Amino acid sequence: AIYCARGEMENRIKECQFDLFADRTSSGTMRANQLRLWFASMAYVLLCALRRIGLAHTQFATATCGTIRLKLLKIGAQVIRSVRRVRVAMASAHPWQYEFGLAHALLSKAAR
Repeated sequence: AIYCARGEMENRIKECQFDLFADRTSSGTMRANQLRLWFASMAYVLLCALRRIGLAHTQFATATCGTIRLKLLKIGAQVIRSVRRVRVAMASAHPWQYEFGLAHALLSKAAR
C-alpha cells in the first residue's frame, strides 16, 4: 500500500514536470528558475482544483493536466476590445463544448 502511494505521488510529480513544463529551468539565475517553478506549481494547483470542482462528473475527472490543457484550455478565440469592455468570442465548433460549459457553470456556482 505504501509503495502504491509512492508511485502515485511520483506520477503527479512527473505530470507537473512534463505537462506544465516544470522541468524547464534554463534561466541564468536561481531566482528566475525558482519563479518559473512556482508558476508551474501554481498552474498545477489550479488545474487540480478545476479537475476536482469543475470537471467532477465528466470524462475529464481523471484526466491528466496535459489532456485538460490540450482539449479544454487550448480553444480558438477572438478577443474584441472596446473602450468599456473586453469580449472573448470562443469558437462555436469546439468538440468538448458541453464539458467546457459545465465546468464554467460548476466553477461559477462554487465561487458564490
